[in-house]
Amino acid sequence: MSTQSTLITDRNAASDERLAALSYVREAFAEAISDGIEADCFAQAALFTGLQELVATYGEDAVAAYAEKFAERIRCGEFTIAIKH
Repeated sequence: MSTQSTLITDRNAASDERLAALSYVREAFAEAISDGIEADCFAQAALFTGLQELVATYGEDAVAAYAEKFAERIRCGEFTIAIKH
């Protein structure tokens, strides 16, 4: 297998893993809401837990640099879900 096809396969596997992880988080979110947990409370807890894990894995400086980009991404609508009529 060529280096190019290995990189594409690695990217696809990482993408599949991220989609699976997102599905788990969405299920946990729905279950928490169903159990009466406020959505914003769960969201903050999920962000906190995710950031803790990233810091443990990559270190504070790398995660701080990653997090600095969130403000612009949020303002650009990357996390906004359009309401469909």
